[in-house]
Amino acid sequence: MSDYIASALSRNAHFRIFAVDATQTVSEAQRRHDTWSAASAALGRTLIATALLAASGLKNTNDLLTVRIKGDGPVGSIVTDGTQLGTVRGYVQEPHVNLPLNLVGKIDVAKAVGKHGMLAVTKDIGIGEPFTGQVPLVSGELAEDFTYYLAKSEQIPAAVGLSVFVNADNTIKVAGGFMLQALPGATDAELSELEANVKTLPLVSELLKSGLTPEQIIQRVAGKEPVRFLDTQAVRFACNCSKKHFGDIMATLPRKQLQEMIDEDGGAETTCKFCGNQYHYSVADLEALLARHE
Repeated sequence: MSDYIASALSRNAHFRIFAVDATQTVSEAQRRHDTWSAASAALGRTLIATALLAASGLKNTNDLLTVRIKGDGPVGSIVTDGTQLGTVRGYVQEPHVNLPLNLVGKIDVAKAVGKHGMLAVTKDIGIGEPFTGQVPLVSGELAEDFTYYLAKSEQIPAAVGLSVFVNADNTIKVAGGFMLQALPGATDAELSELEANVKTLPLVSELLKSGLTPEQIIQRVAGKEPVRFLDTQAVRFACNCSKKHFGDIMATLPRKQLQEMIDEDGGAETTCKFCGNQYHYSVADLEALLARHE
């Protein structure tokens, strides 16, 4: 079955809950960027969080949400984009990072990302300047960092779970997550009860490996609280890059630089950071770009 996000509302309308199976999406990112286990887990968790934030926070098809994470760990920067349509894309600065397991036998995402740095979320809704909320990293595990972002930057009490299970050959077994958001009217007691329930849950990867669907994960997150399911949204890795897009960028280069590509290199090639697609520009292509300067 294809990846998708399910959403639900608690019966008293005090909480929204989202859950996603993003296994194929994270697998595609791993394949495109040849990420190793620690980098796969860090990038995968960020892609999952991006899909959840886009599903909960974007309203229009042209809206764009961008996440930037810069910690002091060996994976370096992580950048992801998400849309209201359920598409996500992203890359990690250092894809070939593999670390010893942490004390509980799991991939050490906190060490890979680093515990010191920043997490920034930018929303571009096509009206005015894009808005960016930024918070310091609090753990590097990322679920806690996105929970902190929602509380501090968007003033939304929340609980976030993110999980990627990486096979021994670096392929992705399962990947998914959930997000619980308190709405106006939610009491501290209600939130505390749900948070306590969330802390007892297995990792989302374990729930997915046992065959649970996003809807069933939502019910596990809600505990005893009845929910009303709202909608589902397909999720997939997709990039909007194109040869024309990069050509338009290259056309802004100085004439001298374009001429050097023609005379000295006999063409040019560019690679999209987000998806790894490569685009070749022949001498004729470059001459056509050069003609735009006339």
